[in-house]
Amino acid sequence: MARVYLSLGSNLEPQRHLHAALDELRVRFGAIAVSPAYRSKAVGFDGADFVNLAVGLDTELEPAPLNDWLHALEDRHGRRRDVPRYSDRTLDVDIVLYDERVIAGPGHLQIPRKELRHAFVLKPLADIAPAMRHPVGGQTMAALWAAFPQEREPLTPEPL
Repeated sequence: MARVYLSLGSNLEPQRHLHAALDELRVRFGAIAVSPAYRSKAVGFDGADFVNLAVGLDTELEPAPLNDWLHALEDRHGRRRDVPRYSDRTLDVDIVLYDERVIAGPGHLQIPRKELRHAFVLKPLADIAPAMRHPVGGQTMAALWAAFPQEREPLTPEPL
């Protein structure tokens, strides 16, 4: 079994889509750790605010099949793939960390995710896995968050 951390986000009916995604993740993977949710500005395009959170889970799936399963989850919730990559979305789910692996693969499979440099991924991950170490730099998620210039990308807690 591998310990995996995911980033989930939505800016189109986020309450609905994030709750549904969490339900499906629990059905497929059992017990999951869920961070608080945070509202933030869209990054990379002008759009509605996003609500993001992190999930920790254990899985027997290797990274590529897990990524395929997560893409199917997004698709079940109306994720459009015929629009620019940086656009509004019902559900965005990415593998951020997969044990201590470093992977650059097909289908945007990149572990660790480069989005760890953004508050909307780093803060929720630091909330549920503060001692988890970045597989390249070796810093803990708590240390990375403590060093993050938080005024650059403000987050607002969002009740789910």
